[in-house]
Amino acid sequence: MTLHAGMIASARTKGERTAIVDGGGTGRMSYATLDRLSDRVRDRLATVGVRRGDRVGLYVRKSADSLVSIFGILKSGAAYVPVDPTAPATRNAYIHDNCRVSAVLIEQGFVAAYSEELLKLGSALPPMIVLEGSGGGGPITSALDKLDAEKPATSVDTVMSRPDELAYILYTSGSTGRPKGVMLNHGNAVSFVDWCSDVFEPRETDVFSSHAPFHFDLSILDIYVSLKHGATLVVIGESISKESVALSQLISAQRITIWYSAPSILSLMAQFGKIAEHDYSSLRMVLFAGEVFPIVHLKSFTRQVPAPRYFNLYGPTETNVCTYYETPNVVPDERTDPYPIGKVCENLQARVVNGDGQDVAAGAEGELCIAGPNVMTGYWGLDEQTANGFLNGSAGERTWYRTGDIVVQEPDGNYRYMGRRDRMVKKRGYRVELGEIEAALYRHERVREAAVIAVPDDTAGVKIKAHLSTRDGKRLSLIELKTFCSRHLPLYMIPDAFAFHETLPKTSTDKIDYQTLKGLG
Repeated sequence: MTLHAGMIASARTKGERTAIVDGGGTGRMSYATLDRLSDRVRDRLATVGVRRGDRVGLYVRKSADSLVSIFGILKSGAAYVPVDPTAPATRNAYIHDNCRVSAVLIEQGFVAAYSEELLKLGSALPPMIVLEGSGGGGPITSALDKLDAEKPATSVDTVMSRPDELAYILYTSGSTGRPKGVMLNHGNAVSFVDWCSDVFEPRETDVFSSHAPFHFDLSILDIYVSLKHGATLVVIGESISKESVALSQLISAQRITIWYSAPSILSLMAQFGKIAEHDYSSLRMVLFAGEVFPIVHLKSFTRQVPAPRYFNLYGPTETNVCTYYETPNVVPDERTDPYPIGKVCENLQARVVNGDGQDVAAGAEGELCIAGPNVMTGYWGLDEQTANGFLNGSAGERTWYRTGDIVVQEPDGNYRYMGRRDRMVKKRGYRVELGEIEAALYRHERVREAAVIAVPDDTAGVKIKAHLSTRDGKRLSLIELKTFCSRHLPLYMIPDAFAFHETLPKTSTDKIDYQTLKGLG
């Protein structure tokens, strides 16, 4: 089974059903149209020389047009490489140069800067399918019509890729300061989509949100689970993706049944989205992933919207979701700690190991390692980083992916997330997990966002700094904060300094941007 087979099958049996709702509900695309237009993209890519196993870049804002492009790329037998349209052209050109794309689908507004940056890298410009804009499917249709008028594309067969052939490459932040490409093949992706189908039991009457950007791994569930089952996918563009009131209205207006996003988005809606003014009776499932959901905001959201089932999904891009936990839709008042990340997905295996790669004793802290069909092929062009990312199996083969996340397996089999391996520091000889300090700060009733970083210090070796935003926008006094922390943390874990912001900086995938905070000191 290939990643695009589900959509093709839905188009054959449910061609007139709405596949995509675009532009806040102003544009709708049927399965038949999505299938036909993506066939045209496939044919055009073949005409410009794209072959099975190639990579094709996607530099189009999130829309029905970019979804048509994705399926056309997959049908050509190539892997798609999406970039963040809001990111600098320098970064996006680097990504496409790094994986040597054979062609790119790109909006006109991005062409000049992108081309300039590619030429700076000494790279030849790839063939481009240029869209005048994005939204509703009109721009990709016009671009294909224009190209066909110049040179008609020859119709070719859809490639049904093997499980071991690449489906997409998602670039994430790299420790070297350069993005690194996570390679996922069709087998990896289909295994995940099939697992989602088994656990969440989607229906063709479902209406899925598509909140995650297409360069973010959360989008895989949105796109392929919904379209495999003949459901409708509501595309949420960048313009409203962080607008809490607009998102709250959209869930009601579009009768969303399955919502999926990072917890920070749900937190914003819980606080500022005026949820009580809207009808959420269609919403039957809320999925969240990508970071810890502060318990205070989870309480607030579930109390305002108590009917759906809630699932905490965990996993890095390299595995997509690898553990999951159904949280109660009524969170007890006395609960102050986040819920666990749950048990390993049924199609995967998990181990918890120490720094030497040896299994730890039951209940002890260690690094979570994952094996199974979801696990990535590796990092594009980075053999050493790929090797370092795995524990070797008995025959030396790559088996267990090292997530870098520290967990404890509880007696009931659920894993509790303790923090990142690379966010653990030592202060005065004590191990300090910065995530634990953040969890404590979130217990303060006036704290809206909290991010804790370690700052090098010539005298102490390391100092701990907490960056905060408050609900009322006012600073908390140092005495109040120190007193509060002393009630929740050992003395050596109390932050040495505090900084206040109107809102904390975010990455393009709505996670707190720790790199920016580190730059602030």
